[in-house]
Amino acid sequence: MSSASLTAAAAANASRRGNVLGRRVLIGLAWLAFALFLLLPLYVVLSEALKLGFGTFFEAIIEPDAIAALKLTLIAVAISVPLNVVFGVSAAWCVTKFEFRGKSVLVTLIDLPFSVSPVIAGLIYVLMFGAQGWLGPWLSDHDIQIVFAVPGIVLATLFVTFPFVARELIPLMQEQGTQEEEAARLLGANGWQMFWHVTLPNIKWGLIYGVVLCTARAMGEFGAVSVVSGHIRGVTNTLPLHVEILYNEYNHVAAFSVASLLLLLALVILLLKQWSEARLSRLKSAGDEE
Repeated sequence: MSSASLTAAAAANASRRGNVLGRRVLIGLAWLAFALFLLLPLYVVLSEALKLGFGTFFEAIIEPDAIAALKLTLIAVAISVPLNVVFGVSAAWCVTKFEFRGKSVLVTLIDLPFSVSPVIAGLIYVLMFGAQGWLGPWLSDHDIQIVFAVPGIVLATLFVTFPFVARELIPLMQEQGTQEEEAARLLGANGWQMFWHVTLPNIKWGLIYGVVLCTARAMGEFGAVSVVSGHIRGVTNTLPLHVEILYNEYNHVAAFSVASLLLLLALVILLLKQWSEARLSRLKSAGDEE
């Protein structure tokens, strides 16, 4: 073997070893970041929650104000997520399947909550529906309360979460095109049949992924809800607000106990997110192969 061939082989081996070393370093850094930013906070929350034993832990979770906060959080999620599904699917359908005036405006409005601070969004609702707001006197005359009540919390949650479903579905439906819907139309299907039997099966995993993201955002929303809730203990406090109140009262064990409950719900949402994301990736891979 010539010296040139030996030199080339040595260079290739050195390059391969360098690539392996670089890959291991990157993997190690990724695991380090994972441990610092996820595992360590999880450990801190759980260790602080269990500092005084399981008795104190469960007592903080089943305390009436904590139960009320959990119920309110679930109510906000149960109302806002289905409404976001209806809006998201409708908006994605309009944007991807039709051409109309104002299409770019609709897309911009969908992205609006991403660019507006949640605190500002909550303040807007106060200025509109508060006692001194634009509609405040009329609401007061008709004995309707939105701000500092459950409707305000639902509205604030709805505002900050409504882009998630639509933004997940729009790229997916644009990639799929309109050929299958056009074929269904030629075969005599009406709009509902076309959506139910053609469009929905194609977008179901993307829809599930968007619902999971929307649910996670709704459960953890703090800024907008904090502005419109009034922090009425046991009435308008969601789980994040209840954790803040307990922590500000220096009841750290109870605060971390309730936070661990919110953390458990977040982990369930994360597992659902990973599952739906994996199914969506496999669906896209199968589409690329075809």
